[in-house]
Amino acid sequence: MVDTIVIAARVHSLAPETAEGADAVAITDGRITAVGPRAEILPLAEAATELITHASATIVPGLVDAHSHPIYSLGIVRGLSLTGVHTYAELVAALERGRDEQAGDEWFLAWGLDPTAFEGRPIGNAALHEVLGSDRPAYIKMFDAHSGIASASALARAGIDAPVTHPDGSGAVGDEGGRLTGHLIEFPTMEIVERTLPVLGFDDRVAQLHRLLSDMAAVGITAAHVMDLQDDDALDLLAAIEASGDLPVRLRISPWVTPETTDAEVAALVGMQGRGGRRYRVEGVKFFIDGTVEGGTAWLSRPDAEGEGLSSTWTPAEDYAERVRQFDDAGVPTATHAIGEQGIRFVAETLAALPKGGVPHRIEHIESVEDDVIAMIGANGIVASMQPTHCTHHVRRDGSDDWSRRLGAERASRAWRTADVRRSGAVLALGSDWPVAAFDPWEILADAQGRRSVAMAGSAPVGPEQALTAVEALEGYTSHAHRAVASDGGRLVPGAPADLVVVDRDPLAASPEELLGARVLLTLVDGKPTVGP
Repeated sequence: MVDTIVIAARVHSLAPETAEGADAVAITDGRITAVGPRAEILPLAEAATELITHASATIVPGLVDAHSHPIYSLGIVRGLSLTGVHTYAELVAALERGRDEQAGDEWFLAWGLDPTAFEGRPIGNAALHEVLGSDRPAYIKMFDAHSGIASASALARAGIDAPVTHPDGSGAVGDEGGRLTGHLIEFPTMEIVERTLPVLGFDDRVAQLHRLLSDMAAVGITAAHVMDLQDDDALDLLAAIEASGDLPVRLRISPWVTPETTDAEVAALVGMQGRGGRRYRVEGVKFFIDGTVEGGTAWLSRPDAEGEGLSSTWTPAEDYAERVRQFDDAGVPTATHAIGEQGIRFVAETLAALPKGGVPHRIEHIESVEDDVIAMIGANGIVASMQPTHCTHHVRRDGSDDWSRRLGAERASRAWRTADVRRSGAVLALGSDWPVAAFDPWEILADAQGRRSVAMAGSAPVGPEQALTAVEALEGYTSHAHRAVASDGGRLVPGAPADLVVVDRDPLAASPEELLGARVLLTLVDGKPTVGP
């Protein structure tokens, strides 16, 4: 018996075999039974069939955020949001507001700060001290999640008493006089301070995670590729949610592999593959070949404007290549964070050298990349996973942002070449990298087409020739996101899981401005509503 029939003005199945004029989807036991014109679908209904009609809306496949950190974000999105801060005056004003909001807390916490807000000043804790004083423990997680700012009190609690720079570029920054600035670079150093922060209780984390996943479902996200398993209790959190109901969003989780990962830990990661629950599972692993441009830790072919960027996270980098080969031999797909042009090149060459026909491997971010590397990615079946709003929110057309300034005009002109990657024949999966950027897929789809921050009036496009078409953008969140993990999903066809979204406008006909205001009317996962009707 058909359980549900969803009717709208149109269906974009992203499958060429779908009948012309399709505007209805039939669902049975959590799977799609039929897609076509309502005149053909409605006769399938029986007395108990639920009919859901949104006469002027559009049905599309469920949206997949191909790069997200929902569990890890619980330890980042704490305190004051600084995501809308763009100048030093705005930073000081925001800190003053946050000081009042967190007056009763021992620690002051904030997150999401773009270094461009320092307007050329050294990145450090001067603003924290100006507003809060140096005696209050305070910590800001920067927008890229690869750097932070700690007050003098926070540094003292963590036992950091002198500047240090490690071979991979990580460390605690000092000024010309050898005094700590409070600027911390990359995870190993940041974690020293983060271990001293107040700890959230398990039940609070369960509730917070469930709210976050519900918020994702409310904007049409039915699945996310989770690029970490850093929290010791991550799987326990998910199991706790599933003990009382279904996850609102399917989660595919890829634990990190670092240069410190031992052979025994590699074997354990291989053994973890497939572990999970009804709507979450461990699948694949995540590497880092470098850090970030803004932090000076991206692996570049020549130094950036600060004389930095010549190191890989892996030294020697061939150790990374050997680990990737081990996982490929074991049938485990990999994803590698690669941002600088030399890092992207090395990863692409490593993946291109693997035996053909194996599991899919992907490169995450690909911020500035050369022509021949794009061709290599396309020719060798390497998946590109990119985040359009990283460009549109943090890069300025005039090159005045920190990312462009560090790279220089030539490399900055190669920013986020989504169209060229897609034209190469590569699978292009799109995502947010939440909490680095907001997870609203409609803003990301809008910016991918407009190549500017559509939400910010008057913003200038960055690399407009790299704009995606409406179809390419939607595929990046549906069929290509599934192809990135060797799944045939992301299309509304008979037999597929009934993961779909009903949205109040046509995403293939709406302008970027219209797309920004899209309202999701219904999200189904396995044919069950996670939001609506």
